[in-house]
Amino acid sequence: MKKIFNFSLITLCFLASTLTFAQSPNPHAESGLKKVIVQEILQVTAYTYLNVLQDGEKKWIAVPTIEAKLGEAFYYKGGMEMPQFESKELNKTFDSVLFLSNITSESSVDPSKGLVEKKEALPVKQGKKATLEQLTMTIPSVEGAITIAELFKNKSQYGGKKVMIKGEVTKFASGIMGKNWSHFQDGTSHEGKYDLMITTQEQVLVGDIVIFEGTVAIDKDFGAGYFYPVIVEAAIIKK
Repeated sequence: MKKIFNFSLITLCFLASTLTFAQSPNPHAESGLKKVIVQEILQVTAYTYLNVLQDGEKKWIAVPTIEAKLGEAFYYKGGMEMPQFESKELNKTFDSVLFLSNITSESSVDPSKGLVEKKEALPVKQGKKATLEQLTMTIPSVEGAITIAELFKNKSQYGGKKVMIKGEVTKFASGIMGKNWSHFQDGTSHEGKYDLMITTQEQVLVGDIVIFEGTVAIDKDFGAGYFYPVIVEAAIIKK
């Protein structure tokens, strides 16, 4: 009986230490950083899917391809959640995946300030905050460009065609499904539609006024509830 008791005690101690490691407190919680511990790793062409433990619960996150190890700790901010996301490469549908533009190893977090290293953080233009609300603005037109109002009003005429639009970036997310996603306004609207989604490989900042040129797609459905009556894809910035 004594041997059985000692074995049980050792087992309980081991389990307690494991649980303590997995759920160790986040020293950077006040900075807004979320701490995760890697439980499973799935690699595909352009992404790394990580099944992680966060605050005692498991979830899936996806980041542009990285090297990771089981039990490794990472920190992140923000992200875009995609419910019922289907990965054709993995032939798997996830209940939910949080797509992140970057993730930071524990060794890269400032121990005193809890901030992500500058080289890994997305830049934000001072004085400008991301928004989806309609802004009052006047954007000078340029030769060969159309307005957002014109595009929404006559979308069927522009489907599959290249267009140029000058406007302001009002929200930006990078590295999601291999694209950067820019919400765009130019001060015009049609029947309440003023926010145009543009996908691109370009890096821009909230508040940037640029000229995008890309191909118009109509009624584009990415799945998981992400449907766009009008979207401009594979856009480049015209100088």
